[in-house]
Amino acid sequence: MDISVTADVFRLAEVFTISRGSRTEARVLTVRISDGGQQGWGECVPYARYDETLESVRAEIEGLPSNLTRQDLYDLLPAGAARNAVDCALWDIEAKRAGKRVWDLAGLAAPRPEITAYTLSLADPATMQAQAAKHAHRPLLKIKLGTPDDMARLEAVRAGAPKSRIIVDANEGWTAGVYADLAPHLVRLGVQLVEQPLPAGEDDALIGMDRPVPVCADESCHDRASLPGLKGKYDVVNIKLDKTGGLTEALALRDQALAEGYKVMVGCMVGSSLAMAPATLVAQGALVTDLDGPLLLAEDRDEPLEFDAAGVHPPKAALWG
Repeated sequence: MDISVTADVFRLAEVFTISRGSRTEARVLTVRISDGGQQGWGECVPYARYDETLESVRAEIEGLPSNLTRQDLYDLLPAGAARNAVDCALWDIEAKRAGKRVWDLAGLAAPRPEITAYTLSLADPATMQAQAAKHAHRPLLKIKLGTPDDMARLEAVRAGAPKSRIIVDANEGWTAGVYADLAPHLVRLGVQLVEQPLPAGEDDALIGMDRPVPVCADESCHDRASLPGLKGKYDVVNIKLDKTGGLTEALALRDQALAEGYKVMVGCMVGSSLAMAPATLVAQGALVTDLDGPLLLAEDRDEPLEFDAAGVHPPKAALWG
């Protein structure tokens, strides 16, 4: 098989800001695997938080042997963006060879639409209230926090979208004391989930803490090997394919996390519909689905995912799987 990798850029519809910085475009890597008859593809988003760059991830992919299986990937690459794109491309070409959909190959029920969160960019409270009002028709909003002015922003979003469900992502920006102080207000404002309030590696303070709003592990949870370190700290795990290293591990992580009593959130980096397509399989029945990457873009892949009042739909075969 021939494995190739290209860099692609997708313009964002608006500047997107979190506590770590702002961006105006999504930079991704696209992997294509061809056997001369069929071609499969996958996408990954290298993430600086995990010491990944476009160059380093490309080098990992280009160093792979031409003939490999999904199982080989576990021996050749660690969990992360590079393994994700290759794993998803292998699933895609397997489905095309078999003339079946990926969920049939994986022994899964046919996926259905799932309501997805829509993420509001970090801004001043007045701007965030205006954003919330613009998107108040959406059933689930996600707010990026992790700053000294979080309460003002949260109050503003609730005022702008009084009927929407709200989840917040602190992006490792709080301390245990800040979470404890904010928790009663999160309850008052109807917040249903808090992602990664404390830095990964400094989250032991969550052990034994009262968590009136469920706390979700994001940066603290990558793959199944992360689960032992989450006990007593988190109620939910956020599964992202760029962290797990692909659909194969994501499905295994979901099953094990549920078996150990965690709820599941399925999230994403800012990428195209190709990156979200495999994640729609993992998101079936999840407590929270956060696959809004394509909604933040000004341009997308051909045959993009469909988003409507029912949520994000599974991919058409022309896109992936």
